[in-house]
Amino acid sequence: MAGLLESPLDYQFPIPPGLDQLGIGVIGAGFIVRDCHLVAYEQAGFRVVGITSRTVSRAEEVASLRGISKVYKCIGELLSDGEVSVVDIGVPPQDQGAVIREICGNRRKVRGILAQKPLAMSLQEARELVALCEDQGIVLAVNQNMRHDQSVRACRDLLDRGWLGTPVLATVDMRAIPHWMPWSRGLHSLSTFIMSIHHLDCFRYWLGNPERVMASTRPDPRTKFSHSDGINLYILEFPDGARASAWDDVWTGPAREGSEGDIRIGWRMEGTEGLAKGTIGWPNYPSHVPSTIDFTTSRHGATWVQPRWREAWFPEAFRGTMAELLVAVLRGREPGISGRDNLQTLALVEAVYRSAREHRVVELQEFMADI
Repeated sequence: MAGLLESPLDYQFPIPPGLDQLGIGVIGAGFIVRDCHLVAYEQAGFRVVGITSRTVSRAEEVASLRGISKVYKCIGELLSDGEVSVVDIGVPPQDQGAVIREICGNRRKVRGILAQKPLAMSLQEARELVALCEDQGIVLAVNQNMRHDQSVRACRDLLDRGWLGTPVLATVDMRAIPHWMPWSRGLHSLSTFIMSIHHLDCFRYWLGNPERVMASTRPDPRTKFSHSDGINLYILEFPDGARASAWDDVWTGPAREGSEGDIRIGWRMEGTEGLAKGTIGWPNYPSHVPSTIDFTTSRHGATWVQPRWREAWFPEAFRGTMAELLVAVLRGREPGISGRDNLQTLALVEAVYRSAREHRVVELQEFMADI
C-alpha cells in the first residue's frame, strides 16, 4: 500500500504563478464574500483591486477588514476601473441576473465573471445569462465550490485513476442546520436551489448526468417563513447502472430546541473494486475543520488509506473556484465550472424540484433539450 501513498491524491486545484496579473473587482460584501472569498484569495495571492456593495458603508467595513484599497460607490464605477479584469459577484440569486446584464452591457468589457450558485432561480434565465456572456466574449464561471472541497476532489481523482472500479452507488448524508439568509425568504424554492444544488452538482462531477430522478420533500419544522422544500430526499439513476442518493436533512432533530445534536455530513462512493468514504467539515464553521477521506481498493490489498490535509472547505475551497476562472481567462479555455456546464446542474435541480412537487419520476431530458 506504500505505493498509493507515494502518489498523492489531487485534492486541491493547482495555482500556477502569475494569476495576480488579473485584478479582481468584488460586488457584494456579505458573509460569504467577507469570510470565505476574500480570505481564500489572500491566502492564494490573488489581487483584489476593489469592492462595492448595495450598502457602501458595508463595503467600506469589509475593505478595511480585508485590506482592500478601493471602495466603489456603484457597479459602474467598479467596471470603469481599468485594473479590474475579473468580477466576483456575491449577491443573492434573484439579484444576480441584473448584475450580470449590467456587466455585459458596459462599454469596457471585463474578461471573466465568477457568479454565485444558483446562477439563476430558473433554467430559462440561466440560459439567457450564459448566452449573453458568450456573445460578449466574457468567460463565465459559477461558484460550485463543493467540487473544490478537498475530500470531494480527492474522490474524483480516485475515480479518474480507476482505483474504485466502476461506480455502483454514491450517497451523501447531510444532517446539518443551515443559516438561511434573509434573501432566501420569498424564493419559490429553498433547499433545492440553495442547498441540494451542492450535492446534485457533486454527483454530476463524480458520475456525469443521470437519466432520471425520484424525489420527495417536506417543509423544515424549524424554518418559520413559508417554504415547500425544506428536507429533501432524492435518488438519481445513471445510464451505466450507477445510482446516487442524498438525504438533505436541515432539521436533524430538535438540536436547537433542547435535545442533543447530531450535526454532520458524510459521503460514500462504492465501486466494483473499491470504496471511498468521507466527511465534510463545514457544519463546524466557524471552527476550521478539514474534510476527510478514507479509501480502500481490492487492487492494492485489504487496508484503509487515510490521507489528511490542513485545508478545509471554508475557506480554502474558494481558492479553487476563482483559480479555475483566472486560469481559464489567461489560457483561453473554458473552466470546469463554466456557465455552460452549470446549465446541466440547474437542469438537474429543476428535475428534482419537479419530481418532488409532482410526485413522479422525472427524466432529465425534459430539461436538457435547449441546453
